[in-house]
Amino acid sequence: MRILVAPDRFADALSAAQAAEVMAAGWAAAAPDDALVRLPLSDGGPGFTEAVRAVRGGEVLPVTVAGPDGADVPVPVLVHDDADGPTAYLEAALVLGPHLLAGVEDPSVTSSYGLGQALRAVLDHGIRRVVVAVGGVATHDGGAGVLAGLGLAAPALRRGGAALSGLSAADLDGLAELRRELASVHLVGAVDSDVQLLGLHGTSAALASARRVKQDEGQDLERALSALAHLVGEVVAGDAFRRDLLVPAGDGREHTRRLAQLPGAGAGGGLGFVVAALGGVLRPGAHVGAETAGLHGRLDDADLVLTGERALDGHSLHDGVVATVAAAALRRAVPVVAVAGEVHVGRREWGAAGVSGVYAVAERPGEVLSRDGGEVARALRARVERVARTWSR
Repeated sequence: MRILVAPDRFADALSAAQAAEVMAAGWAAAAPDDALVRLPLSDGGPGFTEAVRAVRGGEVLPVTVAGPDGADVPVPVLVHDDADGPTAYLEAALVLGPHLLAGVEDPSVTSSYGLGQALRAVLDHGIRRVVVAVGGVATHDGGAGVLAGLGLAAPALRRGGAALSGLSAADLDGLAELRRELASVHLVGAVDSDVQLLGLHGTSAALASARRVKQDEGQDLERALSALAHLVGEVVAGDAFRRDLLVPAGDGREHTRRLAQLPGAGAGGGLGFVVAALGGVLRPGAHVGAETAGLHGRLDDADLVLTGERALDGHSLHDGVVATVAAAALRRAVPVVAVAGEVHVGRREWGAAGVSGVYAVAERPGEVLSRDGGEVARALRARVERVARTWSR
């Protein structure tokens, strides 16, 4: 059989490339005659650039920027040359991830300023195709810090989400010029969630639901991001150079609504919103990763796909790698088997998503994935070896 091994990362235990190697080794132990192709993938969260580099290669552009708490952080930006010119892959989690915070994470004061600095460095190198993976960050400022890192001078933009409620139109001086500068840039936001910026199901409400902030703090952040969105909408409405022809000229309220309600605008604490406000396109990160890795072409030569990730849950079957792989394989009538560290959905859910079989590494929640990478790798390999005995002809 021809087996395509296409997993996401297993949290911090295994990168996508490591997971693919471990899963391939487990399958080969039980079915040594099968041909195995490894294709690590990502949903736009942590590990995105590593997965892209494992498949596509590329050069690393090193830059040093401010982390979420202001401390200097060295960041590798992946640059890949193709027929259309160089493309830069920028992973927000490497710049703004919670692992960079020395103390307790406070999303109301951390800033996305460093991501704007990194994007500015990419633009200064003359790169005009940029993919920004926005997931897995410790910031919640609607991308205001990104605007500051790109050159807007207002100090309030780089103080975190809590400082945005007092913004004025003057604080966004330079945004129209910045949008014109980026008109020649193909900017893509690879979002790991389709959450909107505002509302009962927006990013601040999701933050409070996840208990990362208290309910009243979540409401304060909602008001702050709403203030930012309103001012950005006014700038976009007055921009005759890059006018949205579907919205009446000068209608700032409608521009605000359209930008804030875009699926993925709330991803990364609102980083998706600022990408869209700068003229970029928001796309599901798992789709971007799959296209970059050439998933569809690899499926033409596969008899079965083996995929997986840390936990198979509602997100996995909606926005994640497993859902993307299953949908693509279903169109080619290629069966998909998923092996996850933990499984939190039933047969009805994963069957409806087009997955043919699901297996958990852990017998009980937290049993395996609370351990170190070596233990996870051994458990994953052993489980895949048993799965191969069932699925290999």
